[in-house]
Amino acid sequence: MATKQEIFDLFARHVSSGKSKYFMSYGIDFIFGRREGPYIWDIDESKRLINCHSNGGVFNLGHRNLEIIKSLQQALDDTDIGNHHFVSTKRAELAAKIANLMPGDLKYVVFGVSGGEAIDTAIKIARKATGRKKIISAKGGYHGHTGLALAAGNAKFSAPFLSESDDFIHVPFNDIAALEEQLDGEIAAVILETIPATVGMLIPDNNYLPEVKKLCQRNGSLYIADEVQTGLGRTGKLWGFEHYGVEPDIVVIGKGLSGGIYPITATVIQSKLEAVFHEDPFLHISTFGGAEPGCVVAEKVLEISSSTVFLNRVNALSEIFQKGILELQKQYSSLFIEFRQKGLMMGLKMSSPDYGLFMSKACFDAGLLCVYSALDYSVVQFLPVLIIDEALSLEIIERLSNALSILKRFIEYK
Repeated sequence: MATKQEIFDLFARHVSSGKSKYFMSYGIDFIFGRREGPYIWDIDESKRLINCHSNGGVFNLGHRNLEIIKSLQQALDDTDIGNHHFVSTKRAELAAKIANLMPGDLKYVVFGVSGGEAIDTAIKIARKATGRKKIISAKGGYHGHTGLALAAGNAKFSAPFLSESDDFIHVPFNDIAALEEQLDGEIAAVILETIPATVGMLIPDNNYLPEVKKLCQRNGSLYIADEVQTGLGRTGKLWGFEHYGVEPDIVVIGKGLSGGIYPITATVIQSKLEAVFHEDPFLHISTFGGAEPGCVVAEKVLEISSSTVFLNRVNALSEIFQKGILELQKQYSSLFIEFRQKGLMMGLKMSSPDYGLFMSKACFDAGLLCVYSALDYSVVQFLPVLIIDEALSLEIIERLSNALSILKRFIEYK
C-alpha cells in the first residue's frame, strides 16, 4: 500500500498540486480512509475526525448510511442509469415524492447531477418563461461552478474564468431596499440561498424572503430558492424556506439528496413553468440526471429526512448545540464574537479573519472536521451530521471547547 506521502505526491502530480501543497503546509496531512456515520479516519488509521462540515450537507445522514447503501444495492439488481430520452418509472416516482413534499404548486421536477447544473437549469427556465435575461443574486452568494451558476455567484470564482456578466446583478443579502432598487422589466429572476453559507452563514430577517417574493410577483420576476445546503432537514424543517412562510417559484435541491452515495440534484418548478418545454420536450437534457439508481437512493433520503421523528431530533440537537456553544462564546468572547444558527446549520464568527483559518486547524487538532467560509474567513462553518445522538453532541461541544483553547494558546504564544 502507498504511503501518505506517496499519495500526496501522486495527487500533486495528477490532480491538484495546489491542494496538496495547501494541506501539507498547514499540517493537515489527512487522507480520507475508513468512514462510518459521523466519523472519518485517516488512511493510516492514525487519526479519527467527527465530521462537522458534512461537505455542505452531502453527509446529512452520515457516511455510508446502511439504509442508503441497501437501497442502492437493491436498485442495482434490476436497473442501470437508464436513458434520459425516455419515460422512466424511477424518475416519475421520485418526482412525485418531491412534489408531494413541496408547498403549493411546485409540482414538476427536472433532474441533474450537480448543484451547479441544477442552478443553470433554474436560470434557463426563468429566462425562457419570462422572456427576460437579467438575474439578481446576493453579494457573496455561491451557486456552483458551472456556467450560469458561476456568473450568479461571487466574483472570486467567476472573474478568473472571465464569467462575469452585466446580465447578473449582485445586491447585499437581507437588504430589501437594495433589491427593490434593481428590480425592473429586464429581471427574469432573483436567486438566493436561504442561508448563504460561503459568505458566512448569514441568517435572514423573518420578513426578508417573504418581501423578496412579493417584490418578484409585483415585477413579474421569479424567485428561485437555492436549497442545496439548507434543504433536507438541515435547518430543522425539511426545507429552509419553510421557516419564513414563503413559497418560491423554483427550488433547487442538491448535496444531501445524494445520501452521500449517488450524485443527484433536482430543480423543482411550479406547474405553469413546465410550459417552457411544451413546444420541445427535449429542449433541456441531462444524460446522467435522474439516473435510476440515484432516484432510488434519493427516495430513501426523502423518506428519512421528511419524517417527524427525524426533524424533531434535529431540533432537539439544535437546542443542545445552542446552549453549549453560547456558553463557549461567553467563555471565549475575545475570540468568538457571534453564533449564527438555524437548526444544525451554524456559523462561528471569530473576531479576526485569521482566527477563522486558525480555528479550522484547531478543530482538526481537537478531532473535528470544520471548514472556514471561503468568502468570510472569520466564520467557521459548523454542520454536524444530522443523525448524531445527544451524547455525541455533547462530545462535539467539548471538542469545540478544546479547539478554542488551542486557538487561544496559539494567539497568546504568537
